[in-house]
Amino acid sequence: MTPERPATTAPEMHWSRWGVPEREAPLPEAAHALVDAFLGTRDTPAVAEEAVALSVPLAGALLDGLRELVGAEHVHVDPATRLRRTRGKSTPDLLRLRAGDGTDSPDAVVRPGSHDEVAAVLAWAAEHRVAVVPFGGGTSVVGGLQARREGYAGVVSLDLLRLDRLLAVDDVSMTATLEPGLRGPQAEALLAAHGLTLGHFPQSFEHATIGGFAATRSSGQASSGYGRFDALVLGLRVATPVGELVLDRGPATAAGPDLRQVLLGSEGALGVITSVTVRVRPVPDTRLHERWRFGSFAEGTAALRALAQSGTTPTVLRLSDETETAVNLATPDQVGGESAGGCLVVVGHEGTLAAVAARRTACAAVLAEAGGTLLGEDHAWERGRYDGPYLRDALLDVGVLVETLETVTWWSRLHEVYDAVRAALTGSLGEAALVLCHVSHVYETGASLYFTVASARGDDPLARWQEAKRAASDAMLAHGGSITHHHAVGRDHRPWLEQEVGPVGVRMLRALKAELDPAGVLNPGILVP
Repeated sequence: MTPERPATTAPEMHWSRWGVPEREAPLPEAAHALVDAFLGTRDTPAVAEEAVALSVPLAGALLDGLRELVGAEHVHVDPATRLRRTRGKSTPDLLRLRAGDGTDSPDAVVRPGSHDEVAAVLAWAAEHRVAVVPFGGGTSVVGGLQARREGYAGVVSLDLLRLDRLLAVDDVSMTATLEPGLRGPQAEALLAAHGLTLGHFPQSFEHATIGGFAATRSSGQASSGYGRFDALVLGLRVATPVGELVLDRGPATAAGPDLRQVLLGSEGALGVITSVTVRVRPVPDTRLHERWRFGSFAEGTAALRALAQSGTTPTVLRLSDETETAVNLATPDQVGGESAGGCLVVVGHEGTLAAVAARRTACAAVLAEAGGTLLGEDHAWERGRYDGPYLRDALLDVGVLVETLETVTWWSRLHEVYDAVRAALTGSLGEAALVLCHVSHVYETGASLYFTVASARGDDPLARWQEAKRAASDAMLAHGGSITHHHAVGRDHRPWLEQEVGPVGVRMLRALKAELDPAGVLNPGILVP
């Protein structure tokens, strides 16, 4: 087939907030009153864009070399472009930018248009010892775009915006090959024209890219039905400073360790993904979401485990704990609304009418037997499921410290990890801190825990959060959880990686880094301890 490009250009995200400016909204009045009563509020606006201090832009022969490789029109050193590729969208990232600190911005933004141009930029970077940070949608929340600068002649953002084509569709094998710069909505629109869907819908969906999904082992909100992104990937093409890797020999192989899995989750530290072959499915005839209520988080998790181990898992399965249910953060448009207590479960089904009816009946039987009460169909969750980060920014505007973190563990240790992380966060931030949690990714053997934390800002909110993050991360590993389920490692989780994978695991990562990137120019300081 002839490669296809999206019909629309992806929107640029705001420099100091999540998403696009036209969707910004102040904190709803009811929520503002609730937050002020518990945590206190004060206006904390960001500095003006022109007041943000950036790094010194790339110049001279280095800049000329880049222009020769990809064309002068695809190399940018203007402040606006560099600012929008500075860090990601975690609360610490935004706190620094809102205070005017953009000093670890890239010195140039380069936009290659092909695999060969990516390879040429990497060879140039290795020769001139310039750090290269692959950039997709800029949605990292773990410091994954903040490369180490020391010892390098500069830092370049490798913006994959122009690699935005659907390269191939195999409707016999039910696969599609996509370039890494495609945003989630663009990829879905291109696939929908062929009657197909990827089914990967993380909260970052509107801005994150195919390459970012692969490089971070992303997990979408429909993971119970479609699977994590790494489970969808069947083939990769990767540019490295020492040559290319093409890993695309079929759905499974016994030819040694699966090298695709080595590159998935590598966060641009081992190579740059230039195409991804994924499993696709027919666009569902129908989508249906409904709400169930359980008396407690313990009852709800038992029900989710029963579903996961019964073979009747729905497409979407999300359980909010008592606190998240009470303040309705599962549906941000209703923050401050009334709650009837207990814990809310959102259950979603997709597929043919017959398949949805059958799975709905089977799931309902399991949930009812576990003590759940059906509340009816749910339209609000799907309508507002990408709005959470906008609410976070509205809270930052009124001086509330808000951030998220997540982990995964075995069912047998789920409540131990849950209790330990909550205790660590309130122990660090104070009993007045609001700690909410939900489960949105389940397996036969375990589940994820996703925490949202709101606290008073304090005099040094960045240091305040970093201390809480350290306490929570220590608790995760001490009680049998992982340092991350789907946010990746980046810079923020790297101090705990050796504790999770062990010294031999670290040596393996370092050996891979040394072989694939001997000059150490690929996203230095990220992932590899």
